[in-house]
Amino acid sequence: MIVNVRIDERLIHGQVATMWTNHLKANRIMVVDNEVVKNEMEKDVLKMAKPNSVKLSILTTKGASARIKNGQYDDEKVFLIAKNPKTLVELTDNGVVLEEVNVGNMSAKKGSKQVAKSIGVTPADIDAFNHLNEKGVRLVAQMVPNEDKSDFMKLLKEGH
Repeated sequence: MIVNVRIDERLIHGQVATMWTNHLKANRIMVVDNEVVKNEMEKDVLKMAKPNSVKLSILTTKGASARIKNGQYDDEKVFLIAKNPKTLVELTDNGVVLEEVNVGNMSAKKGSKQVAKSIGVTPADIDAFNHLNEKGVRLVAQMVPNEDKSDFMKLLKEGH
């Protein structure tokens, strides 16, 4: 069962490895990214960054979609992390139902707009967020578990 979906371009780092994983009582972190899957060095870094007590899956969007839909993780508490909203659009287009997505860290890039302290979005990101919103996915911004959730679509509209 997926207990949380987070967009964080840093993937697994101190905040995720300790605060979020403990808060969610997750026993598996699922990193979904079509590029990371092909990068052995990045995969090794993720394996070292995860807490010892937690299992790790590093999957493509197709692989993650198939495993989630066939119930492979139904008896686990899965914390799903993606670098960007496009990945989550691919998951939902493949039939994965996401109820809520926590938009965490997306650093500013060329052509991006700052919509929150640690969230910069490009026009492509905005399209992806609108797509997720139209599919009924609740989008929230929340950096750490003890912070209140903010309505991300409201931040997005105000940030334009």
